[in-house]
Amino acid sequence: MILKQTHIVQELTDPIRLQEYGVGIFQQISTKSALKKALKKNLITVDGVVGSTATFIKGGEIIIYHATEKDTNTRLVLTLNVIYEDEYMAVINKPAGILVSGNGFKTVANALAQNLSPSTLFDAVGPKPVHRLDYATTGLLLVGKTSSAITALNKLFEHKEITKTYYAVTIGSQIPAGVIDDAIDDKPASSSFKVVKSLKSERFSFLNLVKLNPRSGRRHQLRKHLLSIGNPILGDAIYFLEGLQLKGKGLYLHAGTLEFIHPFTQEKMKIVASLPKKFRKLFPEEGLLH
Repeated sequence: MILKQTHIVQELTDPIRLQEYGVGIFQQISTKSALKKALKKNLITVDGVVGSTATFIKGGEIIIYHATEKDTNTRLVLTLNVIYEDEYMAVINKPAGILVSGNGFKTVANALAQNLSPSTLFDAVGPKPVHRLDYATTGLLLVGKTSSAITALNKLFEHKEITKTYYAVTIGSQIPAGVIDDAIDDKPASSSFKVVKSLKSERFSFLNLVKLNPRSGRRHQLRKHLLSIGNPILGDAIYFLEGLQLKGKGLYLHAGTLEFIHPFTQEKMKIVASLPKKFRKLFPEEGLLH
């Protein structure tokens, strides 16, 4: 049985490809890969014509998703911790052990619609993450709720106008602060770090709560950089020193702070997510995250 779902495009400032505009306008198509699959199967029409990746949306079109009953009955139930939300965007505190997006069913992207309020703005779309966090990493994830917000937030990241601060627990004696400029995959990469607090450890010599600011966005950058100076992140299952791998507790890496100028209200934003419980068991004092 085919169940039609309809979306009417509001007025747009500039034309945009369907493969960009269509992400999130239907609950079952919350990722770019899902949209491409639907287009490939000819499940989406624009004003009665089968859509493709070459179709442009200019405003006023009627987009119909010819969903199967199986598609509409499948629903992920996942409660997310929403830190901030307005008509344009939201910030959630991503849990460990879940992908931000991808082909899998259990992803943050697939759970956003049930956790956020729909935007009432003219270019509202299904909420979409605008950056990534690793599967094992916890912390702040920025989400766009309108087409213009997604574009604006992507530009802020592109122009390095969003400051991201991470916190990690690292292993071994570590210098108080520094900058790591080791290339990753033959591409320039830079990370700064500052040790907030250290404690002695029988197994690991020292454990350190470290504040981190990536100055570039390479895959696994912080994890690779910290290993390169001999201070890998506690619980890392990929980048570790032989004999010093902690298993069963997960990765001690947390995206703790996002700072940026709101692209629509011009408000100075500083959003903070408290350290996870496993961090606080090692470093219980309040005020360590700042």
